[in-house]
Amino acid sequence: MGCNMSETINGFKERIKKPELLSPAGNFEKLKAAILYGADAVYCAGKSFGMRSAADNFTVDELYEAVEYTHERGKKLYLTLNTMPHYDEFPELVNFILSVKDAGIDAFIVADLGVIDAVREHIPNAEIHISTQAGIVSPATARSYVKLGAKRVVLARELNFTEIDAIRKALPENIEIEAFIHGSMCVSYSGRCMLSNMLAKRDANRGCCTQPCRWNYVLYEEKRPDFPIPIEQTELGTFIMSSKDMCMIEHVPELIQSGIDSFKIEGRMKSAYYTAVVTNSYRMAIDSYFDNPSKYTFNPLLNKELDSVSHREYCTGYYLDSPADNAQLVSKNGYIREKAYFATAVDYNESEAETLRKNDRELENEKGRLYMFVQRNKVKTGDFAEIISPYSFGKAFRVCEIYLENGEPAESAPHPSMKFWCRVPFEVRPGDIMRSGDER
Repeated sequence: MGCNMSETINGFKERIKKPELLSPAGNFEKLKAAILYGADAVYCAGKSFGMRSAADNFTVDELYEAVEYTHERGKKLYLTLNTMPHYDEFPELVNFILSVKDAGIDAFIVADLGVIDAVREHIPNAEIHISTQAGIVSPATARSYVKLGAKRVVLARELNFTEIDAIRKALPENIEIEAFIHGSMCVSYSGRCMLSNMLAKRDANRGCCTQPCRWNYVLYEEKRPDFPIPIEQTELGTFIMSSKDMCMIEHVPELIQSGIDSFKIEGRMKSAYYTAVVTNSYRMAIDSYFDNPSKYTFNPLLNKELDSVSHREYCTGYYLDSPADNAQLVSKNGYIREKAYFATAVDYNESEAETLRKNDRELENEKGRLYMFVQRNKVKTGDFAEIISPYSFGKAFRVCEIYLENGEPAESAPHPSMKFWCRVPFEVRPGDIMRSGDER
């Protein structure tokens, strides 16, 4: 967790706590990306009882390894147990809780009262965070969960700043507030939806949502079933259920000043590239604010970074708008995809690199060094690209040379997860990401 700040900071007179930046970890690759790019904590799930069952998620052994990896770097790991299990699932739930009892998990994110009891019974000292699925929208509800032993409440997405302020003031200082600040939103209140269960027999409240709110629909007139009418965006109307994505990057100061203790990024089913870029953007914004709060200026390059990931139209959620006044529905369906995730830089044997470079000293001095990458999408010579690194914006270059892992020259790196060498005119470190760039 970040530090407490009191008295004055460069003339800024208020007591402020630096918020935790909490990032999604749908698998180990995404967890590593989150931590490398600035997350203070990650949240993930086991193979059951998390609200994103379609994500890769973690086996029990992987959870132990993930906690160790996270703690070695001074970060925290929270485990989601936020489904609504039915009676016949509780024996399996208890077995799962017992299996991770000694992992050192920093907190359990729960929504169901029975699950809270199960965690507290079998891990008495466990820290409890109440999930957004619980729909906390009032001080009274928040205080009720605190009486049940909650250390943190994750607020419903439907709250504005005034309502958040009221909840903050009503809680003891040692009780934390967490809120989503970026990512997908659900058209149903606090994510409690029955549509997937009805249409696909997959229960959204048990982690199996098929997102039917994003599907395309048609209307049929009762006497003319052969003439379907698509429901689509026109000058007369809009999509009826699909929500925009939340993006609060331009409102980091207001989020900080509202007393939110943990800024949560949605996206366990998104790519490692998404995790890295979004985490990196909010990390830079938060740190920039605390460097000099009274003179903080928003950097528009942060918007460019967040536009580079796959997303729907952005909005500010309901922090600034009431759901009744603005339902934040998309005006066009589908994702906006701005940048291709080419590759990630990886460690390599320096002696292998030396073999490639031994006859190449003059060229290396002129055009940079060879670095090894693992491919995520096809990249070829002639492509315009950028390298993004933790705590920095993208650096542009043109892909002029590619070599296979054995040093053989190649025109492209076409195969998923293949390793290849690429010459880059500036330093590249393991974990840096290569993505598509703009033609200069």
